[in-house]
Amino acid sequence: MNTIIYDARRIKAYERTLELGAYAGKEEEFVEELWKALVADGELMSEFIYYLDHHSLLDKMQCRGYGLTDLYVWLIERYNLMQDYGKNTVSCNKEAMVLDTFWMMAEMKKDPDTYIRRLNGGLGMDRM
Repeated sequence: MNTIIYDARRIKAYERTLELGAYAGKEEEFVEELWKALVADGELMSEFIYYLDHHSLLDKMQCRGYGLTDLYVWLIERYNLMQDYGKNTVSCNKEAMVLDTFWMMAEMKKDPDTYIRRLNGGLGMDRM
């Protein structure tokens, strides 16, 4: 007799990811691609589950010295520049920014040099 083993926590995380994506106004395709990236990277998945449980970043994982908080702050600053506000307003969708942060970390782990240049201003504001 075959036994089916499944991780109920991962199923719950997937459902919560879909809900978070919908709440943040993200396209379903983006959320599915993000989920694939999370599943492929156990360390990033652990960070994401921590976020889902605590609504804050664990920031234990790093890529070349950059953690999720670094990426989140960079994205927020970039948003502020693009909106020409100079400050973070209520209109900023912070849930969407968190999802973008996890996506950026997944992509950064694939090609760290490109992202480090972006984080350090090497490509300019209009190139990201």
